[in-house]
Amino acid sequence: MALEQKLQLRLAQRLVMTPSLQQAIKLLQMTRMELQNTLTQELVENPVLEEGEVEEESPREAETAESEGESPKDEAETRDDPMDDIDVEAYFNEVWESSAMPPGTYSGGDRLEAPPIENTLHREPDLYDYLLWQLHLTDVSAKTREIAEMIIGNLDPDGFLVASEDELRAMGSEEEGNIDPFSEEEVVAALELVRSLDPPGVACRDLRESLIRQMEVRGDAPDSLPWRVVTEHWELFLKRQFATIARQLEVELSELEPVVESIRSLQTRPGRQYSSERVQYVEPDVYVNKVGGEYVIQLNDDGLPRLRISRSYRRMLQQMKREDGQAEARNFIKDKLRSAVWLIKSLDQRQRTIYKVSESIVRQQSEYLEKGIERLRPMVLRDVAEDIGMHESTVSRVVSNKYIHTPRGLLPMKFFFHSGIDRDYGEDISSLTVKRKIRRLIEGEDPKRPLSDSELTRILKREGINIARRTVAKYRDELSIPSSTHRKEIF
Repeated sequence: MALEQKLQLRLAQRLVMTPSLQQAIKLLQMTRMELQNTLTQELVENPVLEEGEVEEESPREAETAESEGESPKDEAETRDDPMDDIDVEAYFNEVWESSAMPPGTYSGGDRLEAPPIENTLHREPDLYDYLLWQLHLTDVSAKTREIAEMIIGNLDPDGFLVASEDELRAMGSEEEGNIDPFSEEEVVAALELVRSLDPPGVACRDLRESLIRQMEVRGDAPDSLPWRVVTEHWELFLKRQFATIARQLEVELSELEPVVESIRSLQTRPGRQYSSERVQYVEPDVYVNKVGGEYVIQLNDDGLPRLRISRSYRRMLQQMKREDGQAEARNFIKDKLRSAVWLIKSLDQRQRTIYKVSESIVRQQSEYLEKGIERLRPMVLRDVAEDIGMHESTVSRVVSNKYIHTPRGLLPMKFFFHSGIDRDYGEDISSLTVKRKIRRLIEGEDPKRPLSDSELTRILKREGINIARRTVAKYRDELSIPSSTHRKEIF
């Protein structure tokens, strides 16, 4: 069989992710804070970019400067400009010399003052810090303090101990390369020390043990009813079988009500009250206001730097010649100029896309904005994508981690996208509307005879909503509503 060489021509279409397209996609899915940090970083890294009022033709002028910088005409022509009187090389040399000076000094030799103490970084103390602070105030041996620190380090954010006594003993103290395990008595003593600290009930292994510790601190006697309910009838208490508990304790059911309320007043998560988590405030990306009977969409640009191309660098590029060793500097400015132009274009495209998606959402959900959750219509990403002529993935990136301020409140953009449920009459009903109906039905139920999932399903079906019982149970769980068994009030 003879081998021969052939030349074939093949025509195919491929989607190539150019760097500019990747940058546009990356900017599109950023939150406002991420975008602000990115633009600030670009201002630092790209000298061609500067912050100021946006010029109408700055990208066009930048492209013109770039194209003119490659034409032979610029090599022979030199424009009269005030920049000609400035020694640019000397200016940058001075800046570089000053930037190379040790930190904390100016170019003139003056030393920077330290920032005010109130401006230094600070972290709120958490449960771990609070327990260590109490531990270091106690007068105990060094080994007991070491074991107690290990115990504190093995607490979860709720304050419960996640390590067993055997694991704590195996940690031991390292001396001369050998690990000497702690004794059982040392671990028990350190554990009792930590449990004696504030808050009560900390460093216990489960909720039952934590409640017993809290009752000890509160002063409940071991023969009191709350103590007996937790120690002797814990499983029945969890199942809310209060009638059985009252019969076994030989008390009336009415006498058990204050006992249960006394147990409920204890902390189920003793460490949560010392959590250092801070409230995260959300700024909307889009404002929707009703003006003259129509909804007006306004993008939130507060805090975002306004970028423009530096005129100085454009003129510098035009004046540079290819000879005299300026080719490297010329290429550097051209690359930075091209990067700045693409960033401004991508940022402008991002804002236009967010506006189009917001406009489509407002147009399709105008009934909700007027009349509330009952008129919220089912909508998926495809509906908006077909409306504005874009791909679903683009719409998904736009609505991800972004918020819109409407007359109905501050909402995530994903709030408007959800499935629908069939109805016997009229249009499909939104799943959020069904959840709202389930919540209202449960809020209006008889506490002594709560509605089960099957009963909720029958009520909704009488209203023409075709829904399965398992879907009702799923929606109830998503609303953080317990089952009818746990909602039932005995007293």
